[in-house]
Amino acid sequence: MAIVVNLDVMMAKRKKGLTELAEEVDLTPANLSILKNNKAKAIRFSTLEAICKALDCQPGDILEYVPEKEGMRIE
Repeated sequence: MAIVVNLDVMMAKRKKGLTELAEEVDLTPANLSILKNNKAKAIRFSTLEAICKALDCQPGDILEYVPEKEGMRIE
């Protein structure tokens, strides 16, 4: 997929752990982990908004478009 989730980078910059952030955005740690590890297929805007509020960042700080090279898949 050409959209890369850089949630782990923002969490490290803000010194927030998975459990702490999960509680703040009202997600299970398992679901947040799926997002953090680039395994999610979708994200609700309300979830993205809650994450941005908790990490004091913009959606573009978390989501990045990386074009796929022909014949290669980024996972």
